[in-house]
Amino acid sequence: MNTETPRVFIAATRQNDGKTTTSLGLIAALQKKYPRVGYIKPVGQRFIKIDEQKIDEDSVLMDSVYQMNCPLVDMSPIAVEPDFTRKYLQSSNNEALVKKIQKAFDRVAWEKEFVLCEGSGHAGVGSVFDLSNAQVAKILGAKVIIVTQGGIGKPIDEVALNQALFEKEGVEIIGVIINKVLEEKMEFITDFARRGLKRKGLELLGVIPHREILSRPTLTVIRDELDAEPLNESDQMQNVVSDVVVGAMSVNNAKSFFKRGVLLITPGDREDIIYAAAASIASADAEAMAGIVLTGNLRPHADVMKVISTLPCPVLAATADSYKVASKVHDLTVKTKPADAEKISLIRDLIAKNVNVKKILDLI
Repeated sequence: MNTETPRVFIAATRQNDGKTTTSLGLIAALQKKYPRVGYIKPVGQRFIKIDEQKIDEDSVLMDSVYQMNCPLVDMSPIAVEPDFTRKYLQSSNNEALVKKIQKAFDRVAWEKEFVLCEGSGHAGVGSVFDLSNAQVAKILGAKVIIVTQGGIGKPIDEVALNQALFEKEGVEIIGVIINKVLEEKMEFITDFARRGLKRKGLELLGVIPHREILSRPTLTVIRDELDAEPLNESDQMQNVVSDVVVGAMSVNNAKSFFKRGVLLITPGDREDIIYAAAASIASADAEAMAGIVLTGNLRPHADVMKVISTLPCPVLAATADSYKVASKVHDLTVKTKPADAEKISLIRDLIAKNVNVKKILDLI
C-alpha cells in the first residue's frame, strides 16, 4: 500500500460532532499548499445507490464539491448495509476487507499530493466487524485529528476515551478541533481547553464557532425526510428553515407566526390557514416564510390548489399527521448537501479562519 503520500484521519468523539464539516473545510484549506488533494471514507454507514454501487453520502458530497477525479467506489470502499454486521459475524473475512481498503486508498492517492481520510463516529465505531476507526487509521498509516463539540470538561473526557483506543492500536493523535462553540465563549474555551488538552499530551488545533444555519434543514432535506410530494413548482427548495409552526390554532392567532424562515405544518383540510399563509406570502414581506407542509394525506379543494400553484415557496404534501411531521423535522440530523452553496462557503471560511492548518501539516 502507498506509504508516501501525506495523509490525515479525521475522527470524532461522537456522531454528528462535525467530522464532515471539518473535512469539507480542510480540503479547501489544504489545497492552498497541495492543489491535488484526495479523499476517502473507508467505512461508511449512510450511503446512496449510484450505478448499482452503494456510495457513502459524504464521499458523494466531497466529489460534487471538489471534483476529486477518482472513482466514487474507491472513495467509499465499504458500505455498512443493514445486514453487514450479521454476515461478518457468521463468516468473517477481515483480510479481504483490509485489502479492499488498502487498494482503494492506493487508487485515491494516485497522482495526489495529500489524502484526507474521514472516519465514521468515535474511535470504537466498527469494532464489531474488526474495522474500528482506530484500526482503520492504523491500516492506512494515518495520524489522527479528533473533532469534538464545544465545552471544556465533557469534550476532554470524551477525547481521553478515544485517545486510549487509538493509542492501543499504536495510532498517533496529532490534536483536537473543538466544534460548535458559542461565539461569546470562544476565548474562554480556547484558553482552558488548550490547558486541559496539554495535560493529555494533545494539541488544540482549532476552535470553530457555532453557526445555526449549519444545523438548519432546507426544504429539500425536509421533502426527502418526509418523502413528501411537491404541490407546486418552486425554485426555493434551498430555503433554510429557522423555525417550525404547527397550524392548529385559529387563523388570527396563526397569522402572527408567519415570519421569515418559518415552516408552516398544518392539516391539508385547514384551508382557512392555507389561505391566510398564502396572503402573507403574497404581501410586501413575501420572503418571510420558508415553506408549507400539508399533513394527514389530505388534499385541499381545487380552488386552494390553484392558489398553492402560484406561491413562490415550496408547498409539500405528507401522509403523516401534523405531530409526526413536526417531530420528524425537529429530530432531523442535518447533513450538508452538494446543493448547499451558502453553507459550503461558510464552512470553508470557518475552517480557514479558526483551524491552524500550518500546525497540522507540521505535525504530519
